[in-house]
Amino acid sequence: MKIVCDDKIPYIEPCLRALTDDVVMKPGRDITADDVRDAHILIVRTRTRCDASLLSGSKVFLVATATIGYDHLDTRWLESHGIAWANCPGCNASSVGQYVNSSLLQLQRQRGVDLKSCTLGIVGVGHVGTAVLRSVTEGKPGAPLGLRRILLCDPPRQQAGAAAPEGYEWCSMERIREEADIITLHTPLTREGDYATWHLLDEHFFDGLRGRILINAARGGVVDERALLGAMNDGAVSDVVLDTWENEPHVDEELLRRAFIATPHIAGYSADGKANATRMTLRHVCRFFFRPMDFDIQPPSLPVDFRPSEDAEERALQLYDPLTDTQRLKAQPEGFEQQRSAYPLRREYA
Repeated sequence: MKIVCDDKIPYIEPCLRALTDDVVMKPGRDITADDVRDAHILIVRTRTRCDASLLSGSKVFLVATATIGYDHLDTRWLESHGIAWANCPGCNASSVGQYVNSSLLQLQRQRGVDLKSCTLGIVGVGHVGTAVLRSVTEGKPGAPLGLRRILLCDPPRQQAGAAAPEGYEWCSMERIREEADIITLHTPLTREGDYATWHLLDEHFFDGLRGRILINAARGGVVDERALLGAMNDGAVSDVVLDTWENEPHVDEELLRRAFIATPHIAGYSADGKANATRMTLRHVCRFFFRPMDFDIQPPSLPVDFRPSEDAEERALQLYDPLTDTQRLKAQPEGFEQQRSAYPLRREYA
């Protein structure tokens, strides 16, 4: 059995080699049709587009992506050609929760945003949006923020009859637009259907707004970046936190310069989230090998000299300060991919 795997997926290579002698590790962007032609299992991240051009004529019968999102998989083509696919829903949800929590803390500290007077609108309330809700209300991870109100918007879940989290009710995008001081996005990127999210936030959405704060840790294409720059020029948007970009890894230089927090698609990159993704991916692979999942995947420990603050807010920023990643990306935007692949140790809990 041959496995081709993205070499940036942490902790996975020794486990794969325990399953089979035929393992090929390559950078995700460099995986080609020749590499997978005689492979049986392909393991990727978002940087490998899995479609007919890559897989047609190959022996691959399983594509596993070590990510929550799967818009890089042509699932319709895979299914029509008998190729199973699997993603890792929720694997790094709490990591994104940490990212949003710390970003809000820095908006409060550096920009003077009074969180206790703000309404937060969470758009997309699946695994990630729910973890974001926990992070700002329970302080897991981080500190509870005391926001005035929280609005939850997830039209597909609402239409399907799913109950909103306890104590909340579903609201519309129009209500998010009208009432949310801070809008944080956690939807998949979809281009078709009743609830397509491509350019969900466009010129029409921003028209007439004043002083909103936007956080996008979903997918770049959920926000029309040209419209966003126009909204910033008009005062409709006062501050921006961007982890995802329309043309990754090529970021809009003006948007990069003007964003308060700008990071290279690493909101879910805590060591805890990465370990979760690797565990879930290995479970998918082990099912196909009819092997028990007996691998112990644990993230590295924090340095022995780490001393967590007794103050919850300070401790949250000790564990993760998004301004550090921001400084790195603004200083070297051409290093977007390298900064992702060589991301330093980040833990969610002390």
